[in-house]
Amino acid sequence: MIRSEIKRRLGMTLLCVFVLWVPWSACHAPKQITLTLSVAASLQEAIIEVEGAYEHENLEVTFRNNFGSSGTLAREIEQGAPVDAFISAGMKPVDQLEAEGLLQPGSRRDLLLNSLVLIAPKGSALQSFDQLAEKKVRLIALGDPGNVPAGQYGKQALESLHLYDTVKSKIVLAKDVRQVLTYVETGNADAGLVYATDAQISSQVRVVAVAPEESHSPIVYPIAEVRGSHNDAATRGFIAFLRSPTAQAIFERHGFKLP
Repeated sequence: MIRSEIKRRLGMTLLCVFVLWVPWSACHAPKQITLTLSVAASLQEAIIEVEGAYEHENLEVTFRNNFGSSGTLAREIEQGAPVDAFISAGMKPVDQLEAEGLLQPGSRRDLLLNSLVLIAPKGSALQSFDQLAEKKVRLIALGDPGNVPAGQYGKQALESLHLYDTVKSKIVLAKDVRQVLTYVETGNADAGLVYATDAQISSQVRVVAVAPEESHSPIVYPIAEVRGSHNDAATRGFIAFLRSPTAQAIFERHGFKLP
């Protein structure tokens, strides 16, 4: 009888402790924050790895990513998409948003650099930019210069090499640089212009040639916080982390250069 009473009282005590602990722990648990990023398609693998490293050190932060062409992502921000930070593959989309007052003042940074390369399917005999003018090259994949920075750089390079007017009838436009890569991987295009980092991730294509740096505008990836972010402190913390040795080592491993 005594033992039963002791057990009963012990059970009640533990129940009270549990009831009191649950709300206390809920109040003291870190608030979960989800950062929404709009990111140029060419950064997909690298930024996901960087985010994983950041989450390992900041357990309260998770990420939601929107990948696409930089021009399209910028237009979505103009239309009010709820975005905390924007990483573009070119300066023009960020310049436009900055001019419209849609970026947090002082948050813009030049994050990464890249190179432009001509690629072909692995078994292709293509050896140079000049051969794009030959009849054996039927289709050339290029990001839409109206929306895709890689397409803008590609068009500039072809014009600088005095090839654009000759090959423009062969060009098939893609919605982003990853679609260019897919066209060449699948043999639906005989060649394409992508970033060096895109060529690096595919075993089905090879780099034919690197576009001369002077043939196009510098390939710079800016990052900026979008004005109106509801996670200002967390966004600034993540942007700062992107310049850390840990993040920079990841970017370099994926083939990006540092400014």
